[in-house]
Amino acid sequence: MIMFIVVSVLSGALAAGLAVPFAGFAGRGTASVADTVQSLPKEFQSNPLAVRSRILAADSSLIATLYEQNRLPVKLTQVAPIMRKAMVAIEDSRFYEHGALDLKGTLRAMLRNQSGGSVQQGGSSITQQYVKMSLVEKARTAEQRAKATEVSYERKLAELRYAIAVERELSKNEILERYLNLANFGAGTYGVQAAAQHYFRTSAAELTLPQAALLAGIVKNPTGYNPVNNLSRGTARRNVVIKRMLELGVITVAQANQALRTPIDLAKVEPVPNGCANSRYPFFCEYAVSKLLANPALGATVKERDHYLKTGGLLIRTSLDPKMQAAAQASIAKHTKPRDTAVAAITVVEPGTGLVKAMVQSKPYGNGRYHTNYNYNVEKSYAGGYGGFQNGSTMKAFTIAAALSKGIPMDYRINSPEQIDLRNQRFRTCSGWTRDPTYQPKNSTHSGDLTMVEAARYSTNTYFLQLSQRTGLCSIARIASHLGMYDAQSIKPLDQVVSMTLGVGYVTPLMLSNAYATFAARGKYCKPLVVTSVRDKAGRPVPGPGFDCKQVLPRQVADGVNRVLSAVMMPGGTGGKLRFGTRDMGGKTGTIQQNLAVWFAGYTPNLAAAAVVADASLPYTNLMYGHTLNGRDIADPTGSGTAGPLWETAMQGAVRGLPNARFVAPPRKMIGDPNPKPPASDKPGTKPNR
Repeated sequence: MIMFIVVSVLSGALAAGLAVPFAGFAGRGTASVADTVQSLPKEFQSNPLAVRSRILAADSSLIATLYEQNRLPVKLTQVAPIMRKAMVAIEDSRFYEHGALDLKGTLRAMLRNQSGGSVQQGGSSITQQYVKMSLVEKARTAEQRAKATEVSYERKLAELRYAIAVERELSKNEILERYLNLANFGAGTYGVQAAAQHYFRTSAAELTLPQAALLAGIVKNPTGYNPVNNLSRGTARRNVVIKRMLELGVITVAQANQALRTPIDLAKVEPVPNGCANSRYPFFCEYAVSKLLANPALGATVKERDHYLKTGGLLIRTSLDPKMQAAAQASIAKHTKPRDTAVAAITVVEPGTGLVKAMVQSKPYGNGRYHTNYNYNVEKSYAGGYGGFQNGSTMKAFTIAAALSKGIPMDYRINSPEQIDLRNQRFRTCSGWTRDPTYQPKNSTHSGDLTMVEAARYSTNTYFLQLSQRTGLCSIARIASHLGMYDAQSIKPLDQVVSMTLGVGYVTPLMLSNAYATFAARGKYCKPLVVTSVRDKAGRPVPGPGFDCKQVLPRQVADGVNRVLSAVMMPGGTGGKLRFGTRDMGGKTGTIQQNLAVWFAGYTPNLAAAAVVADASLPYTNLMYGHTLNGRDIADPTGSGTAGPLWETAMQGAVRGLPNARFVAPPRKMIGDPNPKPPASDKPGTKPNR
């Protein structure tokens, strides 16, 4: 019996304090055991720790935490000495005295377990436990996890061989540091720092004796000894640790008694929300994550990128401005209610950078009634993206840019009757010509002999249809494309149809606000940017899309568009009632045929925003019939009266504190004659005298 015990202890087979009959091991072939030991590598390679990643707003406030294991590694010097002592006392009191295997501890545990007929005491050293946890951490499949946790002599021998390698490579303090950072402390927390934050809202460095004893006790059974799951059992386990520390002389009787009397305060338990669904800004957060998952620098596949995002300890900074986000959210709160049948959405973008500053919508995030998982601000190619709405007369801005680019001045007059017959009228496209055999559009606002500025102010359909015929649809389409406009449902270019200038395809608030931001930036287009930087856990930058800007319109053309759209914000213009303060502003309304959606897009020189109110159900229905906004029936949906107030309230708060910048005046030639003569003919397609 003595010889058997000596051989078994030296081989490490009883290192866990086995509770099986002695014959269980005696029956194993010595050759099999030897082969297992000899086949093991002499060095132990552990995987990098899975560390939680954080997504931050532009002001460094936390947006969301992403993790598979909630862990925040710390150095041993950042762990309170009492925590280190508590862990060693309960798990391996002779840790600093023995090697990879504690012969005395293992023999004592084996004899106690054998005499009791069950596992009452463990014999694994902290080093062996660290190896086991590391092997489980490395497992990626169910088969690998089963292999890492199976009850077998081969596994225990493997762990011992690895433990010996670890003890040769690392100091005791290095092993303890890794152990404390790797251990499971229950409730989804891994590592002593995350556990200290979760259970006590403190750091590992500030842990007290009763706190340290509780955490040290949890590791043996992270579910069973978690005080949130079972307070009495968690308290009893904590007290076992305290008594063990007293038994070892680590603490005094007075310290022990005081710690034993200290109640566990569950009110301090602070779960760390995981993922965007638990974020203050879930829709923006999910869009940022979608952009990260498209970055090949984070992994070869989406699955690898997702894993790295949740385990790489990344520090992700975004463009979101909490002040502007709050202003946009306040607008939603003021003008909408979650129970409305219509939906509203607003995106705010910074001209000249493409930084997405705010993204809000009227339906809260979630699966419940009156909630949604759709993001109404972004394109359908993103997994949660709704894919936009028809944009109506906001397209006229691109027709204005096309006309000014072709040398047509702002005083260009076209007779624009209430209704115009465009049946079979030819419109040039990039590939030829198009026509509509039945098209006879009407105005919903001002008609008459109008200049470009007047037509923009009143949003006169028949003027812009004739103007688009003269510029050609191809030039409008190209400018819109250069400004980031495409169909948000199909992700294809906008259709070049006769009615293009009155709205075409499906666009998003993000897309439209960023396109209008290009006018504000004097023709410099920047791709929308939500993730501004990513750093790994070592602080090294991770490559990714950054600022991507280029001049897509001549500055003077953009200046001209700004002048024309400024007229919209003047008294008598469709956006005149939305103007506030003394800032320069440009804007444009958009109302979809049959009132399926209404828009207002507008900007100052340093901020742009687009707001939409729409029916997001299928099939789409007229907003005038059976739809509510802010708890009231929508009697007369318009871009200025329905979507406009959302834009106004959001922008008023968002621009507060920004410089009062001014638009640059366009060339005199582009403005034209302040007192132009009326055109010689009002027939579509003819050139009036100027």
